[in-house]
Amino acid sequence: MRIGIMGLGRIGAFHAETLAGLDAVDSLVVTDPVAPAVALATERFGATAVDSPEAVLAAGVDGVVIAAATDAHPHLIRTAVEAGVPVFCEKPVARGVKESLEVLRAVEDSGVEVHIGYNRRFDPGCVAARRAVVSGELGELHTVRSTTLDPAPPPPAYVAVSGGIFHDCSVHDFDIVRWVTGREVVEVYATGGNRGADYIREAGDADTASALLTLDDGTIAVISNSRHNARGYDVRLELHGMNDSIAVGLEDKLPLRSVEPGTAFPAGPPHTFFMDRFAAAYRAELSAFTEVAAGTRRSPCTVADAIEASLIAEACTLSLREHRPVRLDEVRTG
Repeated sequence: MRIGIMGLGRIGAFHAETLAGLDAVDSLVVTDPVAPAVALATERFGATAVDSPEAVLAAGVDGVVIAAATDAHPHLIRTAVEAGVPVFCEKPVARGVKESLEVLRAVEDSGVEVHIGYNRRFDPGCVAARRAVVSGELGELHTVRSTTLDPAPPPPAYVAVSGGIFHDCSVHDFDIVRWVTGREVVEVYATGGNRGADYIREAGDADTASALLTLDDGTIAVISNSRHNARGYDVRLELHGMNDSIAVGLEDKLPLRSVEPGTAFPAGPPHTFFMDRFAAAYRAELSAFTEVAAGTRRSPCTVADAIEASLIAEACTLSLREHRPVRLDEVRTG
């Protein structure tokens, strides 16, 4: 299989390394405006370098991975779909909901599979949690808790274009809550504040935030996020049902220190970066995309799925700004 990669920044280079190690992938075709990034990919992975996304599509690729800047996603998705080439694109689909919906309409009419990158759907713990919900072993759910704590804030240039903590960080929690529970969010209430990093406050964003989500069956989901978790990169998911309770992320690399006497858990060392925490998930995610590109499976995370997560983020952003509950229908039609 021949896979194209558009964008060789941090995540694009990581995807190139992952794809190069998959048995299903024979060769890579890459493009990026930064020449050293292209040179590194050709040297390390034997990739073929071309000078534009259009040239990638003309190189006979079986699928394309889009890891370019967010503003480029809509155009690149549509260009690949028009060429009939299956797409893997990092989230989000587009910067705004309106433009995302335009992409959705184009994709739905094409018949071409588009897989949006929400890697937690492929994390072994999250997969096991989804299985526990589907099997019914937990009983009826009443509470879900999803946590994402970054070890340090992103740089100012990133914050300025990220869309805010709910769109950039919490959106992963929103997607995994939907996927694991199989339920939709109907209402949110969000709050947030700043404990450091003045440039985040100046950008009108929060560096610490929480959201209370009401799901369509009455289950309550509690989302907790922060840019300041000095101990490491902390991602956890809890599911509490009438029959049992389970957790994802309670393992020895959990960046949390117990002060209970005689307790050696977690033993460490803690996770420090998302690529460390989710290395297995990224590999499984891109392996799944090779199956999508081969036509042997449908997209495991569609454009419509990604838009739902973005709508929850939009509702939380509005709730934080106006200090009130927001129903999803308000942002869906607004």
